[in-house]
Amino acid sequence: MRLKRLMAVTLCALTASALAAAPATAAAPGPTQPEYDYTQAVRERVWVQTSVDSDADGKPDRVAVRIIRPATAKRVPVIFQASPYYAGLNDVPNHDDVDRDLAGLSRAAETITFSGYLDNYFVPRGYAVVFADSLGTGGSDGCPTSGGRNETLGMKAVVDWLNGRAPGFDESGAAVSAGWSTGRTGMIGVSYNGTLPNAVAATGVRGLETIVPIAAISSWYDYYRANGGVVAPGGFQGEDTDVLAKAVLTRADPSVCADVMAQLEKDQDRETGDYNAFWAERNYVPDAGKVRASVFVVHGLHDDNVRTQQFGQWWNALRVPKKIWLHQAAHADPFNIRRDVWLETLHRWFDFWLYRIDNGIMRDPVADVETAPNQWRTASAWPIRAAHTVTTTLGNGARQSFVDAPARTPEALAANETATDPNRLIYLGPALTRETRLSGTVKVSLRADLAGSSPYLTAMLVDYGTADRWAGTRSFPDQLECVGPGITGDPGCFARREHVIASTPFEIVTRGWLDVRNRFSPAVTKPIKAGQPYTFRWSLQPEDHVFAAGHRIGLVIISTDRDHTLRYPAGTVVGVRPGQSTVSLPLA
Repeated sequence: MRLKRLMAVTLCALTASALAAAPATAAAPGPTQPEYDYTQAVRERVWVQTSVDSDADGKPDRVAVRIIRPATAKRVPVIFQASPYYAGLNDVPNHDDVDRDLAGLSRAAETITFSGYLDNYFVPRGYAVVFADSLGTGGSDGCPTSGGRNETLGMKAVVDWLNGRAPGFDESGAAVSAGWSTGRTGMIGVSYNGTLPNAVAATGVRGLETIVPIAAISSWYDYYRANGGVVAPGGFQGEDTDVLAKAVLTRADPSVCADVMAQLEKDQDRETGDYNAFWAERNYVPDAGKVRASVFVVHGLHDDNVRTQQFGQWWNALRVPKKIWLHQAAHADPFNIRRDVWLETLHRWFDFWLYRIDNGIMRDPVADVETAPNQWRTASAWPIRAAHTVTTTLGNGARQSFVDAPARTPEALAANETATDPNRLIYLGPALTRETRLSGTVKVSLRADLAGSSPYLTAMLVDYGTADRWAGTRSFPDQLECVGPGITGDPGCFARREHVIASTPFEIVTRGWLDVRNRFSPAVTKPIKAGQPYTFRWSLQPEDHVFAAGHRIGLVIISTDRDHTLRYPAGTVVGVRPGQSTVSLPLA
């Protein structure tokens, strides 16, 4: 894809306060060039002292920081990637309370890019690249807490040190400062590495000029829970905050964190699934108003791990200069999806916010959305302005019912849309007369009764019609693409990757879950009476999807989602009154 397809924030979309926060125009505009020799870069290790004592040893935690920067007398800005993953992952069994067939599942390493191209590409162009071990991992002190406040303050301390506000020490214990830094810092990362930038930005720390959260969490409750229900990230049934914390607990002498791990398991509350103070501490959305940094959001529209609600609620809450990329892949780094455009866009973004070069990126479109494999559309806002809510009742007939079957997958329950199936209900719209785009959040209101052990209602919006879909990513190890310094040293070569595309008869576009006992609030459990009808309302995951002409939009109602929810014994009967039930779709 060429440069004309790039997107960013338009100046007209910025508020007056956002415009005031934008950097001044540089005297000599133009991109930074690879003028520094990568082989001569300065490499050093520093331990930054934080304001927290998460392992309760009576001393402030210290964070291990690795720095690579150009060998120059000039002060340079910083690209900072924090992570709990640099020292690897422990094999930790997940909770076996999903059902009795799942004991022994464990958290595996995520196949995403944690580093590599950042230093190869940006150090020669005049940036320092900084990597830090999150609390309780690698060479850092403290204990991991899966998004807790201490983790946030641990990484904030690095930004403070880069700006002369926190102490740092070398390996001998001597004090060391970041006098080589301008203080202007940009944070970036994928998954947990992208979540930490969200968290640090929400503190309002000065010196953090921009963040690039990729497939990042904005509320940990919505990662491990949904509307009162215990809901797992896709592929990790039985995982929870304690499992993840134990997996990344790679510091020396991890036994000092035993009490912290036990407290996580208690406070996360896998019994009720209710929102509580534990989850409120891990919710960054209410603090979006404190964010000073500009934000470049990147997320996969098929990400079942860090689901799309994570970017949707964060995006809507932000009041700073921002732009967004939404792609057709799942839990992925855009470096592996749209490499050439990604590097050029990221380079322009950091040049603007960290070097204050007015390169025009702030006059590009706000949103860049891949609506089908390799088909990108730009827009001035997201959701797109042309999308308007269309609310439709599900029918006029009498009560309809189905029986919960937790052994069946969502894909199996969504298939064969015109056939009768005892374990689901499907409400089909007519064949579309023209292409129709969904952009935003689908909402469901269901008048229903339940009798049985499962408390879940699951709604899936499905595109019925044969089309090419994204089916994964293929790597070509023999075809290398180099993004290195262009002078000498490590060329920074990586295997080329591309979409794997398959033709399928339907696609689950988005889904959402509700624990019916939390019908009034995620924080309050109130049992229902078996067989008594109630009105249940919940939202599906935000989405951007194009339905082709001739396709049909379907709403599938089930109880257990085998991929995500807990699995109660089969047999719960759900009755739906379609004439009193609606679905609201943001359509263009």
